[in-house]
Amino acid sequence: MDPRNRMMLLLVLLAPVLLTAGCGYSAYSRSSLPFTEVRIGKIENATVEPKLQDKLHQALVEEFANYGVAVTPGAAPVLSGVIRNFSMASLSEKDDITVEYRFILDADFTFQDSTGKITEIKNRGLPFIVSFSGAGALQNLLAARENAEKSAMSDLAKSVIGTLIYY
Repeated sequence: MDPRNRMMLLLVLLAPVLLTAGCGYSAYSRSSLPFTEVRIGKIENATVEPKLQDKLHQALVEEFANYGVAVTPGAAPVLSGVIRNFSMASLSEKDDITVEYRFILDADFTFQDSTGKITEIKNRGLPFIVSFSGAGALQNLLAARENAEKSAMSDLAKSVIGTLIYY
């Protein structure tokens, strides 16, 4: 291979690494969290929307698993939370019919580490707004709403775990 082509190939391969190295983004792994297992305590739903606590619990389990953290009932670190607000509002209309909705989600959490130290994570969820389309048949609207709820809970779980990384 020509030395000039070899140099171009090397630059092409190193460019993404060099570009992302100085941009402020970081990759976090299991070692970024100060624990390897966690217990999810009570997740309270203080809204009128049913089953949000179950959806948030599932999202937290999935996100902790993505970081390699085991969710076990006997773990010393405990994460608990309260969903305080979960509202759906019209985002856009067409011919006096709402065609796009948004969820606004707000929750507070407490994290107790293995030494007993308690950290409060307040107003988590803001400014996460998940929108979804309401156009079409009712079953499509319900399916879109279910997917948007799951996405909102996943975003909330990621936000909480991100806070724990910087804890």
